[in-house]
Amino acid sequence: MIARKGPLFTGNDWDFDTIRRIHDACEAIAGPELGLSWYPNQIEIITAEQMLDAYASIGMPLFYKHWSFGKHFAQHEAGYRRGLMGLAYEIVINSDPCISYIMEENTATMQTLVIAHAAFGHNHFFKNNYLFRQWTDAEGILDYLEFAKTFITRCEERYGHNAVEAVLDAAHALMNQGVHRYPRKKRPDLSSEQRRERERHEHQERMYNDLWRTLPAKAQSGKPDPHAERRRALLELPQENILYFLEKAAPRLQPWQREILRIVRHVAQYFYPQRQTKVMNEGCATYNHYRIMTRLSETGQINEAAYLEFLQSHTNVIRQPTYDDRHYGGHNPYAIGFAMMTDIARICTEPTEEDRAWFPDIAGSGDPMGVLRDVWANYRDESFIAQFLSPKLMRQLRLFHVTDDPDQPELRVEAIHDERGYRRLRRAFARQYDVAWLDPDIEVVDVDLEGDRKLILHHKVLNRVLLNKDDAMRVLQHLADLWGYDVLMKEVDSTTGAVLKEHTASARPTFF
Repeated sequence: MIARKGPLFTGNDWDFDTIRRIHDACEAIAGPELGLSWYPNQIEIITAEQMLDAYASIGMPLFYKHWSFGKHFAQHEAGYRRGLMGLAYEIVINSDPCISYIMEENTATMQTLVIAHAAFGHNHFFKNNYLFRQWTDAEGILDYLEFAKTFITRCEERYGHNAVEAVLDAAHALMNQGVHRYPRKKRPDLSSEQRRERERHEHQERMYNDLWRTLPAKAQSGKPDPHAERRRALLELPQENILYFLEKAAPRLQPWQREILRIVRHVAQYFYPQRQTKVMNEGCATYNHYRIMTRLSETGQINEAAYLEFLQSHTNVIRQPTYDDRHYGGHNPYAIGFAMMTDIARICTEPTEEDRAWFPDIAGSGDPMGVLRDVWANYRDESFIAQFLSPKLMRQLRLFHVTDDPDQPELRVEAIHDERGYRRLRRAFARQYDVAWLDPDIEVVDVDLEGDRKLILHHKVLNRVLLNKDDAMRVLQHLADLWGYDVLMKEVDSTTGAVLKEHTASARPTFF
């Protein structure tokens, strides 16, 4: 028998005491009943304009200034004022404490929904998923952002706004190539960055002076050049993290410019896990908000009108337009994530013979939340879909796989939701979320240490997909400006090793 409790609120209005009661009620379900664990919550009420501002600065409460943020703010504001776009009900920050921004325009029901979604769903995922534990420092990020904002402001005062903006423009262009994709020796400790700044600069200057002291003469033919070998070792080549490489080895950058590259690199690394877990993160938050809101309804803490308001919003969030719908814009991560979480719970409690054949480890386990907590902790989107997308859900979602081969005159349907196509379909769908397929694989492979110090990069081409020429040249120009010398990038076939295309750029003397 379900114990009935009094309502948390009546009507749409709320005050801060209401928010506190809502939080406590959600907490009483999230912990004892769902087994979630989370960082301490910090809930802040903001206006629509502040939400637009948060949009512009990629959701961070403290951030340095850059013209692109103002551009985004103007675009979002114009769309919002004209009724062409809505605003998110909340923004949540992966920090300790976990900060959830909720809009003051929300009704009491929507405040309940977003607290369940962000303060407990997203918060649990941030704290427990292995990628966030491995790559982010939730405890130190807010202090680091404050340091970054102060440092860049001081640089603008000392070196001029244009000089700082030029470095930021170049660094932002390289952000996607400014992350470590494989674990480093130690976890990031952002809280110590400000303290270690002076020591780091002194150490780097010693290395730069030794590395770039002389331009060695050409080695005799057939004989190894010990100077070149030593310098390649110091440069840690090949290197996939281009911002890291420039920060450590670009010969003409000043210490303050290197520090700005380091700041942008840390911000890029902070967001790297979020790019790999969009489906899982939103699926976790959506599934948990659904469970919490349903439980609040069952116990009488929200009335039928509030529950219907919630269901309308929830249904809109998880709507997945079909491929021939004019609103179709790809797969909705909320829809895919929630459907998969719900399907896993079904497999654990009410499995079919098909489920037992495909998922023998979890089918009929009777512990859906235990299985889901393990999934949220140990997978990313690509591996999650490859492991847990069921035939039943493929049929329900009517998935099919189309190949667009530029050498063929027509599209070809490679797999549909049938016995022959399930595994191929699941593999192809999972690959759409694999960062190894989404981001170009570009590495710094060499430097012409004996000649003009030209920087050489390789782009390993997958499936004959070359970089867009104009975009590649713009980004390569930023790279050349930071490096200070010419840059050559070769697009190399990952299978044969053949060079398919080359791009070059020269440093502009006006950059500094």
